[in-house]
Amino acid sequence: MSLFSQQLKRFFPEALALTSGMLLVLGFAPFNWFWLAPLAFAGFNQSLMNASPRAGFLRGWLFGIGLFGIGVFWIRISLNQFGNLDAWLAYLFTALFIALMALYSGAVGWLARRLFQINQPNWFMPLVLLPLTYVLFEWIRGWLFTGFPWLNLGYTQLDGPFAGYAPIGGVYGVSLLTAFTGGLLWSALHWRERQRWIAASSIAALLLGGFGLQQIEWTQAVGAPFRASVVQANIPQELKWTPEAEEQIVQAYLELTRNHFGNALIVWPETALPAFLHDIRAPLLTPLAARAQSEGAEIVLGLPVLNTETGRYYNGLLSIGSREDLYTKRHLVPFGEFMPLQNWLTSLIDWFEIPMANFSRGDSARPLLNVGAWQAGVSICYEDAFSNEVAQALPEAQFLINVSNDAWFGDSFAPHQHLQIARFRALETGRFLLRATNTGISAVIDERGRIIASVPTFVRGGATALVQPRQGATPFVRVMQWLN
Repeated sequence: MSLFSQQLKRFFPEALALTSGMLLVLGFAPFNWFWLAPLAFAGFNQSLMNASPRAGFLRGWLFGIGLFGIGVFWIRISLNQFGNLDAWLAYLFTALFIALMALYSGAVGWLARRLFQINQPNWFMPLVLLPLTYVLFEWIRGWLFTGFPWLNLGYTQLDGPFAGYAPIGGVYGVSLLTAFTGGLLWSALHWRERQRWIAASSIAALLLGGFGLQQIEWTQAVGAPFRASVVQANIPQELKWTPEAEEQIVQAYLELTRNHFGNALIVWPETALPAFLHDIRAPLLTPLAARAQSEGAEIVLGLPVLNTETGRYYNGLLSIGSREDLYTKRHLVPFGEFMPLQNWLTSLIDWFEIPMANFSRGDSARPLLNVGAWQAGVSICYEDAFSNEVAQALPEAQFLINVSNDAWFGDSFAPHQHLQIARFRALETGRFLLRATNTGISAVIDERGRIIASVPTFVRGGATALVQPRQGATPFVRVMQWLN
């Protein structure tokens, strides 16, 4: 055997782990190759075979480097283009973030190999230990240091048969099922003939079970359907907070709204209006609310809200028309909406020069907003990535609203991944979801997570569809109610 062949064989498990993580990205939007995710996880499982705990950590970390290195590389765009960082620094900070996120899967590899004993049956690692360990650290990643529940394995299955399990187990339940299926695939390749048939039959049963569950209607229609629109003004991020662009932005949204009067609900994006509520209430919002009421419409719009007594300001969502209600964002994005350890990092805040980067956490007890005669479960931007928080609006919420500004991430995977997350929330909760974004992708999503109307990225326009209010709770929501 040549020296090259020896080296190739020696480092094959590390290369397999890295490649498996990279391939897993193709399971997420915009690719949506759901069938590839279990295959990639089977490759990860193979890379951990016969590894020491130390080698397991390295291979798990490389798996994470492959996944996050491609999957969230778009972070560099916000740091470079909108965070006032030179390109090399943006790449450096992005690489550091990716390396830190990969530590979670590194811990998976270490713990799985640490717990596995040589006398345990060969099915225990691929079918029990690795799936449970992976989802455990996925869950930890979802709340530690305010949480980063992005690229959870379960999201890859949104357009596949396993989506049928989402209303029962949520995204973490589907993650576990996907990892388990990866273990079954590995087993089908490595076990003896009879056991291979058992593994293959188990996969087929899971697929058929998912298809069967997709036929169940977990929630029920309540009241009459109504026409709703989401509008997208496509305001470039570099203009959004400039004073000279304020009138142009206002006029863009007013024009879009006039074009969609006649519908019962019109939703604007996150911080659509770049001015505080108290500054524009009299000249803009009061007459707009009166016009909306005369047209028989409700308008939900995003804007910053300043408490003039305390000086604190909030990322708000305001409902106007026949009645007014306000929700203020509760789960803020570190370094984007607030600066952790602010007393120590004041110079870093000045360096980034991110506008409106010192929001305060909203004190709304639950993410509910009164919209005319309806109650909507609402989330602002990143909040929809936290399934337990979205579920807090249920069962009262008859539909969901998410407003966002994904312009921070340019023409990248991020807007597609975020839409995938929003679709999963609709599927988990059995509710329609209206999603309005600044530059795309805005969409109306039905209770099964299907897009029924949308506006592409970097297009000014609106999308209109018939929305059916719903009642009841999926099994996932009932579990979340008990846990919350």
